[in-house]
Order: sequence, then C-alpha cells, then structure tokens
Amino acid sequence: MSLADTIFQANIADILLSDFNDNDQNVRPHWVDGTPAHTKMVFGLTNRYDLSKEFPALTLRPVNFKAAVDEIIWIWQKKSNRVADLHSHIWDLWAGEDGTIGKAYGYQLGKKAKYPEGEFDQVDRVLWQLKNEPASRRIITNIYNFEDLNEMNLYPCAYSMTFVVTGNKLNGILNQRSNDMLVANNWNVVQYAVLLHMFAQVSGLEVGELVHVIANAHIYDRHEEIAKEVIRRNPYPAPKLKINKSVKNFYDFKVEDFELVDYQHGETVKGIPVAI
Repeated sequence: MSLADTIFQANIADILLSDFNDNDQNVRPHWVDGTPAHTKMVFGLTNRYDLSKEFPALTLRPVNFKAAVDEIIWIWQKKSNRVADLHSHIWDLWAGEDGTIGKAYGYQLGKKAKYPEGEFDQVDRVLWQLKNEPASRRIITNIYNFEDLNEMNLYPCAYSMTFVVTGNKLNGILNQRSNDMLVANNWNVVQYAVLLHMFAQVSGLEVGELVHVIANAHIYDRHEEIAKEVIRRNPYPAPKLKINKSVKNFYDFKVEDFELVDYQHGETVKGIPVAI
C-alpha cells in the first residue's frame, strides 16, 4: 500500500464525517447546469510525504501523470498563462478572449525584480539561492499577488512554495488555499513532488519531504458517493519515479523526461463533474 493512498483515504473519511458545510451559504462555485456547488470541508489539513522513500502517486485510481507534469512545466518552466501553451484542456473554462487566464500562475512566477546579485524572476531566484544560499530561510515563492488578483480569471489555489535544505536534501512546503479533494488533491501532490525532484536534481541535492498544507480541503456534494467508492478500493504498492538524470538545467526538462515505473492502479473514475 502506498502512503499516498493511506493519507487520501484518511482525508476523505475525515471530510465525509465533518459537520462543516456551506449548504446555507451563497457560494461562488456552481455546476454546469447552474446549480450551486456546495461542499463538506475540514480546515487546516496537513500531510507529509517522504519523497526519498516513495513517489506519492495514488493507486486507488490512476493519476494522469503526463498531463500533471505538463501543467507544472507550463507554470514553473514556461511561466505561461496562455492555454495554447498547455497540451491538455484543463484551463479552457478559465481562458479569456485573449487566450490567457489573466495575470495568474505562470505570469506571476515570470515577473522580474532587481536584487544586488542581478535581476530575477521567482523561479530563477530559487535556482540561484539553492546554488548559492542553500542555508537561507528565505527561499520562497508566492503567486497570490494582491495587486493582480482582480486581473486573474481564477485566484491561485496552490499559491506558495517554501524550500528548505536539510543536509543534502531539498524539502518543500506547498501552501494551498483550497483543494477539491476528489478531482485535484493527488494531482497537486504529484505535481509538486515532481517539481521538488526537478529542483533537487539541477541543484545537486537529494529529495526530502513534501509537506502539503491545505486551508480548505473539501468534497463537493456531487462527489460524495464517488469518493466513498474510491476509498473502499484496494490500493497497490507505490510506483517509482524515473527521471532523465542527464538533465542539469531546469529549463531543459521535458514531459518525456519523467516516467512512472511499475504503476499499478484501480480503474479510472469516469464522469466526475467539475465545479466551475
């Protein structure tokens, strides 16, 4: 059994038993038929994944690994907000007339600022710090930029990463304001696990822990029965992550450089409605 499965099953069970819901609130999310999309939730969920021991891909059902990696590259390497630069269609609903999602996600990581050592965007600053100041307690990115929120088609969900080097290991804390647990939880975990592997490899470090902090972890009303069915499934052993070890430059990584080996999993869950 993978640790990711154990954590996911416990998280889902806790939320389903939660007394907290927004049924009496006027909520923003809705279903495609216009019905409000209400949730059950827990506050302040924190999960730890030791990436040095296993790769945290869910086996209760498959994660679309290549698409997840493609999106993290789109945000962190391409620093793009154009949906045409993404190979999947997961952002199509939030694209504006200009073909972008506004000043969100990759746009924020690509904004530059001047430092004594030169001009950097947020990603290049992390790369520089990991090489030159690995003991720093200031290796942080944040894309929840107040002055640009009104020009974002969707406020960032996963909005901040804190990188901490302990010995020769690179650890990270992912802060997330909101997480649709059935649709996006393991998707995000897999993405940021891959990101830590990327930064570690090009910085001459090993991977350590990924800590995932979620302010509002929720299950939508139309997801509850599906979630119950998924967590009743039997899990499999965790897969292994295979990376092209010849890549030494963060900007040389491609989707094809990552592969899940020995990935056994349950059946795909089809027809999950997505709240918008």
